[in-house]
Amino acid sequence: MLRKLCFCVCAFIVAVNSACANDLKEIRERGVLRHLGVPYANFVTGSGDGLDVEIVQLFARHLGVRYEFVQSTWGDVIGDLTGKEIRFKPTVQTIGSRPVRGDIIANGMTILPSRQKVLDFSDPTFPSAVWLLARPDAQAKPIKPSGDREFDIKATKAVMKTGTTFVMDNSCLDPTLYDLEGKGLKLKRFTGSTVINDIVPAMLKRESDMTLLDVPDVLLALELWPGQIKVIGPISGEQRMAAGFRKDSPELREAFNVFLADIKKDGTYMRLVKKYFRVAPRYLPEYFRDIPTGK
Repeated sequence: MLRKLCFCVCAFIVAVNSACANDLKEIRERGVLRHLGVPYANFVTGSGDGLDVEIVQLFARHLGVRYEFVQSTWGDVIGDLTGKEIRFKPTVQTIGSRPVRGDIIANGMTILPSRQKVLDFSDPTFPSAVWLLARPDAQAKPIKPSGDREFDIKATKAVMKTGTTFVMDNSCLDPTLYDLEGKGLKLKRFTGSTVINDIVPAMLKRESDMTLLDVPDVLLALELWPGQIKVIGPISGEQRMAAGFRKDSPELREAFNVFLADIKKDGTYMRLVKKYFRVAPRYLPEYFRDIPTGK
């Protein structure tokens, strides 16, 4: 009996140490920082680069450890970080456990209240918002900006009644975040893939008249498909993207925040922004105005 008790205690200690052995000290001892990422926009391109990829690579170098990329999916990435199976609807619940595969999520993840219940976020790494897009031949017409964001959002939502709109559950394009359910709108769950990048091509194939899309993807879409899409108006107020950390990794998160502030001051951050999101400072000047420009 005593032997069994000792075994259980040791197993518990090992489990606790495994769960907690991912903060700054343990990562330095391990010698590797595992970056969880989902190919998305130009944050993680899927080709070994991207804004968030380069930022985390520089962070790993700053810590003096090796960088390792661990690819995930939008449905799995939070579980891959926390080691928990999490259900977000109808409420946030932990329904099981899973292996921890990484130390930091960085792939243009929007800070959302539901995610804040299970993750700690860094200081903002990029600005965002959700807009409504349509094909040029769709009945929807762009709203006339009024200068009042709430008024513009209501006007944009009214335009959604003119056709079908792609949405994506458990993402920043989730209709429940913007009070779109039960309003008589023709919402169409995008199920063609788990990759947000695939939504605009599907819309252009006439699978939907319109789509919700976050600003970073809108900026890329305008460059990739010039003249093939039109921006109707805003669905959300301003949002922020950030890196995600386990709630038991406060030192790693703080080290990242200090590092992020430093690369913003020395111009490195803006150099990377211009590399991957060339037009972002023009479309989102308020966010980038006071950040020093890279050479």
